Amino acid sequence: MSEGAVVDLIYVVAFGLGGLAFALGPIVIVHLLAARKTRQCANKTGQPIECGMEPIGDAWIRYSAVYYLYALVFVAFAVDVLFLVPVAVVYNRVEGFVIRDFVELVIFVGVLSLVVVYAWKKGVFEWKRKKTSF
Repeated sequence: MSEGAVVDLIYVVAFGLGGLAFALGPIVIVHLLAARKTRQCANKTGQPIECGMEPIGDAWIRYSAVYYLYALVFVAFAVDVLFLVPVAVVYNRVEGFVIRDFVELVIFVGVLSLVVVYAWKKGVFEWKRKKTSF
């Protein structure tokens, strides 16, 4: 085996070990830092210690679909910004395609603005509170 191939093999092994360290490292750290003791009061011996407060109710609650639509609107705007910032940086550097680039940007922003119109029609931006009776 040539010397260049050995050096390349060392790099591949080093990157592989580094990838394993980044993948398994957080798991090992969490295992080492996790709480080992549980509560011993009021017959709650199997409950791990979280913040010192008594849990209220079940952890499995139902969220309204409005929250998911709100998240989709956020994702649409995040994608919009992730596309528009690099385009704005290089816009007008290449001569001759300014009008075509502007039309493409208008189409892109127009399609993403349909998300806002859809969410508006679905009532995502109207936050109605449910009245609970105690």
